Amino acid sequence: MELARGLLFFSISAILYLHLCTSNLSARYHYHKKHKPKHSNGRPPANVPDPPSIPSDPYPNDPVNTLDCIFDVMSYGAVGDGCSDDTTAFKEAWKAACAVESATLLIPSDKSFIITSTIFSGPYKPGLFFPVDGVLMPPDGPDCWPKADSRQQWLVFYRIYDMKLTGNGVIEGNGQKWWDLPCKPHRGIHFSNQLINTFSSLMTHGVQIRSFSCCFLHLQMIRFFMSSNLVVSGIKIQNSPQFHMKCDGCEGVLIDKLLIDTPKLSSNTDGIHLGNTKSVGIYNLMITNGDDCISIGPGCSDVHIEGVTCGPSHGISIDSLGVHNSQACVSNIAVRNSMIKESDNGVRIKTWQRGAGSVSGISFENIQMENVRNCINIDQ
Repeated sequence: MELARGLLFFSISAILYLHLCTSNLSARYHYHKKHKPKHSNGRPPANVPDPPSIPSDPYPNDPVNTLDCIFDVMSYGAVGDGCSDDTTAFKEAWKAACAVESATLLIPSDKSFIITSTIFSGPYKPGLFFPVDGVLMPPDGPDCWPKADSRQQWLVFYRIYDMKLTGNGVIEGNGQKWWDLPCKPHRGIHFSNQLINTFSSLMTHGVQIRSFSCCFLHLQMIRFFMSSNLVVSGIKIQNSPQFHMKCDGCEGVLIDKLLIDTPKLSSNTDGIHLGNTKSVGIYNLMITNGDDCISIGPGCSDVHIEGVTCGPSHGISIDSLGVHNSQACVSNIAVRNSMIKESDNGVRIKTWQRGAGSVSGISFENIQMENVRNCINIDQ
């Protein structure tokens, strides 16, 4: 009775549909018909004010010089040799592109660029096109990481509206040296939260704890924070030290035709993580990694996932609800016409003891599974 009194179970008022099929499914690119997510129709969400009016063009019939809207990072001093630090060039090109509506930030296909931890934000005019046709990568491992830079995130897009991150290039995480650290979970050593907080406090006060600092502050590659009307498509993201892509506090996100590729023993390398994000469409992805292919956290709603091939991995999850005695709600999540293989879990809903909240409107439909330990897992 004492144990039962201490557990507040989530009311999972979901209708779960799972049709495990062995045929009529081909989880490959361009197979499924794309469904547009809500709020991705080009109009800003209600909480985004209309842009101020601008004077009319006195010469409306003059041709537009498209070259004025293209900002090549090479023109701002980037080297692109895979060794030089091109951070300043990217910041300057971004700043110039943000001043022009519907600008293109050009990243050449035959170059490799090293960028340190950077936050891309405004002032910003909508419609930015960010085609990655070359290779983008962070410094090679924790020993090369600038001491003044954040070790928790690499590329951050903050308060961005109406941007497309696309291309045929590669975003390379250089994660191997992070995974090889002796304190990574897959190497069998576990540290308590109290110990982690102690070391973090010491580091904040200038105490150098070389190996531990790299373990506790795991690098997340791409983060969209408080942004809306986003499109991410075409690129390959690989070898992230931790999460490959994370959306926090976003609305109107389309993620399509991505390849995410990281070894299965790379811990905490979620493919895509959503938190407090709504109106999301995730289509036609191929993901191999060492954690969840897609993880959906508290505060998410109206998420549609289709045409995903997932594995080796830990499956697709609605995860970490009610952690630290918090209240969490998730609603209207659909996963269909996908494949999960070589995975610990297929589809999962995980809640924490003493948390509160609800999970509702969940649909898992037409999902093929191969060599999956737990096809459906709802636990606490």
